[in-house]
Amino acid sequence: MTAEHRKPVEPDAAPTVTHHAAHHAATEAPPTSPSSPPRTAQRDEDYQPDPNRWKALVICLLGGGIVLLDVSIVNVALQSISKGLPGASPEAVQWILSGYALSFGLLLVPGGRLGDVTGRRRMFIVGVALFTVASALCGFAPNGLVLVIARLVQGLAGGLLTPQVTALIQQLFRGKERGKAFGLFGATVGIATALGPLIGGLLITAFGTENGWRFVFFVNLPVGLVTILLAFRYLPAAAPGVKGRKHDFDPVGIVLLGAAVVVLLLPFVQSQQWKGNTKYWLLVVAVVLAVLFVLWERRYARSKEPVIDLALFRRRSFSLGVGLATLYFAGFTPLFFVLTLALQSGLHYSALLAGASSVSFAIGSGVASTLGGRIVSKFGRQLIVVGTILVLLGLGAVIWVVANHYKADLGWWLVVPLLVAGIGSGLTISPNQTLTLSEVPVEQGGSAGGLIQVGARVGSAVGIAAVGSVFYSTLASSHGDFTKGLPLGLGVSLGFVGAALLAGIVDVVVGKVRGTEATV
Repeated sequence: MTAEHRKPVEPDAAPTVTHHAAHHAATEAPPTSPSSPPRTAQRDEDYQPDPNRWKALVICLLGGGIVLLDVSIVNVALQSISKGLPGASPEAVQWILSGYALSFGLLLVPGGRLGDVTGRRRMFIVGVALFTVASALCGFAPNGLVLVIARLVQGLAGGLLTPQVTALIQQLFRGKERGKAFGLFGATVGIATALGPLIGGLLITAFGTENGWRFVFFVNLPVGLVTILLAFRYLPAAAPGVKGRKHDFDPVGIVLLGAAVVVLLLPFVQSQQWKGNTKYWLLVVAVVLAVLFVLWERRYARSKEPVIDLALFRRRSFSLGVGLATLYFAGFTPLFFVLTLALQSGLHYSALLAGASSVSFAIGSGVASTLGGRIVSKFGRQLIVVGTILVLLGLGAVIWVVANHYKADLGWWLVVPLLVAGIGSGLTISPNQTLTLSEVPVEQGGSAGGLIQVGARVGSAVGIAAVGSVFYSTLASSHGDFTKGLPLGLGVSLGFVGAALLAGIVDVVVGKVRGTEATV
C-alpha cells in the first residue's frame, strides 16, 4: 500500500525499479507518530538487480513446489498405503496427513527467522536436503510408524524451506518484477495443489496399488538433488541485515510461537479422530500462549530483534493480507479433500481419474496467477475481489453440479466450474502475497513470509476440519448420500471464501476513503 497522500514517482533509470521504489523511499522518513510502521533498512534506490534473479526464481519454485506437492499428492495414495504397508492402521494413516501439517506449521516462522539471520540460501539448501532425505525415508518405510516419523521430518523440512522462497523473491525483485515473480509463485501453489492428486494417481497406476505409494515420495528425490546443486550456484549467499540492532534468534519467542501454532492446529487436524468437543479446550491454551508470546515480543523488542516485529501488523496491507490468506485457504483447501473422497469412495474412481478431475483447476490457476502477478501493480486489492468472486461462482457451480448430477461422468461436468474457480484462485493467491509483503522490509521477509504461510496452514486445518465435520456427519445421517454430504460440506467452504471476499472489499473501500489503496 502506498504511503498516505503521496504520489508515486517514476525513476529515470533502472527499469526494474518502479513507483514501488519511491514508496520505500517515503518510508525512510522518520516516523511521524508512535503508531507509525517501522522503517525499511535497505533503500530501494540502492537496489542493484541480481543478474541471476530469474534463474534463482526457478530454483526457488522447484524447492517450494515439491513441498506444496506433498500437501495434496498423498491424499490419493492413502488407500494404497493402507493396503500395501504393514502397520498402516487408520490412526497411522491419519497421522501421515496431520503429522505433516503440524510439523510444517511449527517451523514456518522460526524457519523464516533463521533465514533472515543466518542466510536464506543456507536455510533453503538445508531445507531441501532434509526434505529429500525424509522423502527417501518415506519411500523405504517398512511400516506405518517409520512412515509417520519420516512425514514429521518432511513437514519440518517444508516449514524450514517455504519461508525462504517468499523471502528470496522479496530480496531479489522490486516493483513490477516482484509482482511477476510472486505471480509465478502463485501459479506454482495452485498447480502443485491441484495436480498433486493427478501425479499421485499416475504413479500408483504405473507402479501398482501395493507399492505405487512409495513412488509418490521417490519422485521428490531427483528434483531435490537438482535443486540443491543449482541453489549453490545461483542463489545469493547473503541477505541484507538490520543495522544497529543485535542479531540473535529470540529462543523464548520461537518456543512460545511454535507451541501456540501446534496447540492451535492440533484439535483441527485431529478433528475426526478425537471425538467430542473437549479437544477444543486446547484453543484456550493456544490463546494463552499467543498472549504470552505478544507480551514477550514487546519486551524483547526494546533492546533486540524479536522473532516477529509486531509493528508489521500496523500496516493494513500486511495485517489484512494475512487475515485474507487465512480465510481463503480455509475455503480453498477442503475442495480437493472432500472432492477426492467423493469421487473415489462414492463413484469408485481410480486414483488416476480422481486426480485428473482437478486438471482444469490447475490450468486456470496457473494461467491466472501469472497474469495476476503482472497486473497487480495496476489494480491492487480490487484484483483480489474479482478473484474471490470467481472462486465463489466456481464453488457454487460445483455444489449445484454435485447436487443435481452425481453420476459416473461427474468429472466431466466439473471441468468448467473448476476452471472458473482456478482462474479466481490464481487472481487471489499471488496478488495477495505481493500486496501483503509490499511494505515489509526486505530483511524481515523470511519471518513475515512465514506468518502468511502460518495463516494459510491454520486456515487449511480449520477449513478441512469444519468442512469434514459437516461432510462426514451428513454422510452418516443420510446413509452415505454424497449428493447431500458434499454440497453441505462445500457450502462451508463457500462461507470461508465469502468472508475472504468481504475482507478484500473492506480494504478497497477503506483505501479509497483514506486515499491509501494497496498497491505494489
